[in-house]
Amino acid sequence: MESKIEVLSTIKLDYQSDLYKIVDALNRTLKHKDVMFGLALDSEDNSKAVFTIYRT
Repeated sequence: MESKIEVLSTIKLDYQSDLYKIVDALNRTLKHKDVMFGLALDSEDNSKAVFTIYRT
C-alpha cells in the first residue's frame, strides 16, 4: 500500500515557542479529515518557522 502526502499550503512566519501547541491541537483534532500539519524552523533563518498543511 502506497501513501501519498500532498502539500496544500506552506507559510513562513515569526517563530514563537508555543507554535508547536497549535500544530499539535490541529493534528489531533483534524486527523480524521485526512490532513496533517507540520512545523519546522527555517533552515536559513532560525527566527522564522515554516508551517505546512498536508493532505494524507
